[in-house]
Amino acid sequence: MKLYYHPLSGHSHRAHLFLSLLKLDFELVLVDLLKSEHKAPDFLAKNSFGQLPVLEDEGEYIADSNAILVYLAKRYGDASWLPETPQGAAAVQRWLSVAAGEIAFGPATARIINLFKRPQDPADSIARAHRILALIETSLAGREWIAAATPTIADVALYSYIARAPEGNVDLAAYPQVRAWLARIEALSGFAPFVKSPVGLAA
Repeated sequence: MKLYYHPLSGHSHRAHLFLSLLKLDFELVLVDLLKSEHKAPDFLAKNSFGQLPVLEDEGEYIADSNAILVYLAKRYGDASWLPETPQGAAAVQRWLSVAAGEIAFGPATARIINLFKRPQDPADSIARAHRILALIETSLAGREWIAAATPTIADVALYSYIARAPEGNVDLAAYPQVRAWLARIEALSGFAPFVKSPVGLAA
């Protein structure tokens, strides 16, 4: 099994994290985004969207980080990671959508602007980040995990960009529930850390 990834990509990290939590045997294959290797013909043959990450498993290629989480949960995980009940599955899907939406356009974008010194005003992304963090803070009140009584792929999907939000000048100080939740994920057996970059509030 191979994961085509880049270490600075939060989307790549969520797939890497889940592979590690499942204690699967896999190889990390670096795709250099700065050299546009993700747009090269051999990579586009694996994922025509030209995006990371991509999982290779027994000759099959699975693209999109959240799709990879679903695939791994269904193939290698137990039902706790992706509940089978309609209510449980819907709860997880709701937060996968948040990871692909508000998180991507909030803390993820704010971090990218800082990390790659993009000539873009981060104010809107930082404001979006605080709006979704406030909602997650409220959602975690009285519970340990975001979608169920135990960790699910929803927690995995949300973790990476929230953990590195300070790199985009998004301060987590006002969100004690979120910070405690991050610590619980980091305490899970098999946890794989996401590389830290000294930018923004993390500088």
